Amino acid sequence: MTDAVVSPAPERDVKGRSLFQLAVMRFRRNRPAMAGSVMLVLIACFSFLGPFFISHSYDQVFSSYVTSPPSLEPRPGADALEEAMKSVAGRARVELQSFSVEGETFTAVVTAKDPIDPRTTRYFDRANEFDRTAVVSTEDEGRKLTLTGIVDREYFLFGTDTNGRDLMARVMLGGQISIAVGLLASLVSLGIGVVYGAISGYMGGRVDNVMMRFVEILYSLPLVFLVVVLVVFFGRSFVLIFIVIGAVEWLDMARIVRGQTLSLKRREFIGAAEALGLTDWQIIRRHVIPNTIGPVVIFVTVIVPKVILLESFLSFLGLGVQAPLTSWGSLIAEGANNIQSAPWLLVFPAIFFVVTLFSLNFVGDGLRDAFDPKDR
Repeated sequence: MTDAVVSPAPERDVKGRSLFQLAVMRFRRNRPAMAGSVMLVLIACFSFLGPFFISHSYDQVFSSYVTSPPSLEPRPGADALEEAMKSVAGRARVELQSFSVEGETFTAVVTAKDPIDPRTTRYFDRANEFDRTAVVSTEDEGRKLTLTGIVDREYFLFGTDTNGRDLMARVMLGGQISIAVGLLASLVSLGIGVVYGAISGYMGGRVDNVMMRFVEILYSLPLVFLVVVLVVFFGRSFVLIFIVIGAVEWLDMARIVRGQTLSLKRREFIGAAEALGLTDWQIIRRHVIPNTIGPVVIFVTVIVPKVILLESFLSFLGLGVQAPLTSWGSLIAEGANNIQSAPWLLVFPAIFFVVTLFSLNFVGDGLRDAFDPKDR
């Protein structure tokens, strides 16, 4: 018998995956986290790109549509046009004799005891319902004018507020400010708190005692007093809001990271890093901070809605966002004051705020599971 020659199986090229790639794979398999990510992207697009697709600005006032409820139909309706024309004619001190609408064009006949000044058409153009009003014919020595113009119809899908401003445009602006303040202030607190807490927990001893006593001193300072002092010296500005909020919120972040660091510094891989001759800063940067990312990410998702509420509180005191600018928190506060007469003023901004809150929590849980060192 001859020995059979067995050819070795061809080796397969096995490509390794980095920790980041593995984390991305875990995150994609988390359906609630992906759904939350999609909702956050949609809300961000609505807030930042939506104003380019609507015809109303956030500070445009429609005096004829004060506290108008949401509607898919254009305003004014056919039944309200004649009443609006009578109201404008009364302000112009003329009498409406006849009024008709064909498509988007109206025709009105007005009379008066004295000759009517053709410039009276300005009264009709100033109204929100009519535009491009012109005199077609003059009769009875100027005492009777035939006017034509265009019916200016507006859509208010979210309704209007107590000042006659489009609530949809206001919600978009509120989303821009709330998201910007929440993210920027959270990044400030994240950058300061993580580094400060990691250094304090890893160094320990007298350094830890001094750093934590400094944190406790800052805890004792009232937030409103701190904001007032900064506003006096630097003036009221949008940048100052997230700097102040971030400078206060990093205290909680530092204490959380310090607690995680105290438990990590006794682990074997920290001892191995010290045995290899790594410096304290290298150990903190390469081993301590990356292993605290789970609790940090969860806490960041809690900070963002907390910062939004804190910003609305400062705006209520006159130290935050000022009119005509607004935020979701300010809109919710305004809607709560008019919940009986105009509930939509509370419903729409509250929906966006709650959806953003839940989406951030889902994304935070997904990131925690994806970057958790125990699952690596």
